[in-house]
Amino acid sequence: MTENNFYCVILAGGKGKRLWPFSRDSRPKQFVDLFGFGRTSLQQTFDRFAKFLPQENIIISTLQDYLPLVKEQLPEVAEQNILCEPILRGTAPALALAANKIYKRNRDAAIIASPTDLMILDDEAFRENVLNAFGFVSTHDKLLTMGVRPTRPERGYGYIQVDGEAMEEDIYKVKSFTEKPDLEFAKMFMDSGEFYWNTGMVAGSVVRMLEEIRAFLPSLVFEDYTQYPNASIDTAVLEKSDNVCVMTCRFGWADLGTWHNIFEQMPKNVDNNVMLASRVIIEDSNGNLIKTNRDKLTVIKGLKDFIVVDDGNVLLICKRGNSSAAIRKYQNEAQIKMGDEYR
Repeated sequence: MTENNFYCVILAGGKGKRLWPFSRDSRPKQFVDLFGFGRTSLQQTFDRFAKFLPQENIIISTLQDYLPLVKEQLPEVAEQNILCEPILRGTAPALALAANKIYKRNRDAAIIASPTDLMILDDEAFRENVLNAFGFVSTHDKLLTMGVRPTRPERGYGYIQVDGEAMEEDIYKVKSFTEKPDLEFAKMFMDSGEFYWNTGMVAGSVVRMLEEIRAFLPSLVFEDYTQYPNASIDTAVLEKSDNVCVMTCRFGWADLGTWHNIFEQMPKNVDNNVMLASRVIIEDSNGNLIKTNRDKLTVIKGLKDFIVVDDGNVLLICKRGNSSAAIRKYQNEAQIKMGDEYR
């Protein structure tokens, strides 16, 4: 199988409410440069795959409302490679739509689907793992998830449990999926050596992927996208199927979809603070995450374990232990009480 049969679907349709207020409905997290790198997370994800896949084989799946943003940020992508959902329906319908499009183009295709809210630490190891994944799904009638060995007992990630001995080097049958366990279970998972962080990436031949989706979500055969269920590929398909394997990867990974995860992953200063592309004078403070406007000097004294995010018309100050659900609650309350300009 040649690289001309290898396709990537970049899932870029979410609204990123867990990173509010920096991520807004009008310009969610995949379209912003959170870390001051000069490239948004969508652009970085595209760049990563374009290093070793044909550019014409990279499909961007997004919401219709975000088509102008995709075209603005990735002008090199042909419009026929931008697939727009009329309404937001989750990763399972989005992937079904993309797989159908790829199947009509190339029935021998192998696909890897990837979110945009991830950090990859070793691009060469990533390339090697993805190409090995393509090789596996091209010769096995399986779906393949990508797992990374935990480095800490993280409550905010999903976990994949391997089942028995390796089928091939670094590839195992999946025994179970667990989404966001409590801390004690996360410690048990890490200590057992059987559990890996779920990166959210999944690969498969286009035929197997469509068959699995149709088996567990038969409603996706409907032509009307508005009738599709709102479902993730993990919960709707992968957790129910007996045809799922996991590759244990070594590329170094972090989910950057929540303020908590960003704090855990990013480098800290001597007082254990994370400051993201911000101009800050800070004293007697530790354990904080600060993301403010670089045009504004922020002065902080005596603050411990807080999230401080200043963006546009919203300043968020809350305890860092607050869950991503709480952030979504604040966003919803701001919209209801103050208006849509605060979404």
